[in-house]
Amino acid sequence: MEDGHNFQDVQKPKYDCLLFDLDDTLYPYSSGVCQQIAKNIEEYMIEKLGMDADKVAELNVPLYKTYGTTMAGLKAIGYDFDYDEYSSFVHGRLPYNVLLKPDPVLRGILQSLPIRKIIFTNADTNHAISALKILGLEDCFESIISFDTLNPSNDKDGSESRPTTAEVLDICERLCRNDSDMELPSTPLVCKPFDQAFEYAFKIADIDPQRTLFFDDSIRNLQTAKRLGLHTVAVGTSVRTLGVDHALESIHNMREAFPELWDAEEKHEFVHYNAGIETPVEA
Repeated sequence: MEDGHNFQDVQKPKYDCLLFDLDDTLYPYSSGVCQQIAKNIEEYMIEKLGMDADKVAELNVPLYKTYGTTMAGLKAIGYDFDYDEYSSFVHGRLPYNVLLKPDPVLRGILQSLPIRKIIFTNADTNHAISALKILGLEDCFESIISFDTLNPSNDKDGSESRPTTAEVLDICERLCRNDSDMELPSTPLVCKPFDQAFEYAFKIADIDPQRTLFFDDSIRNLQTAKRLGLHTVAVGTSVRTLGVDHALESIHNMREAFPELWDAEEKHEFVHYNAGIETPVEA
């Protein structure tokens, strides 16, 4: 009997999860948040770690590029400090109300998306919550995968160890030289853009990378994501580079770029609505 509805042939939506970076992705780089974070990191390195001011700026960027975050780099080269204290100094002093403002347009877009939405950030949870609240997006996501999600232990070894000035200068010189053959110390921290961070995120949130769309402003993060099976979207640029499936000038362009995110669910709901209707058989 032909009922006119081939429900079995209707495919499920291509994506069942949207994974979002936070900083410079859900709000633009022009907000100044990341510039202020960089300033706070340098002040922490000087005030709390006793590093020479003239070397801090030189070391900050190479640590970030090599280890994913400056914090991870500082731990790698031998500094022992409390993660919460670091995060409080770097993020806790941000003037969120000055740098960010509510984004009702993005809120409307996210709330209309009938798909799981998860934050995946290298920052701590407190920073993510603070930024999302100011943006008006705090209830738009299922969960937040953050630094403290990936690194639940905040144990210190109690030694208050600090590398000598000579050791710091040596590492700084090696990092700035960008010699691919040099051996550098590993970091105990888990963070993007490294595989382990993504694999933890997949497990924690029960994510199927093949059915997940990942939004980030970092090309390094996107390249790792692509290699691990995620579909990737670079935010803040119109240029698609290696490892990037799509590029958006702004996160506000989501609906124009991915109408299927909404269309697929509408078709899915139509099928479910009509699945119980029996079509009469003609005599």
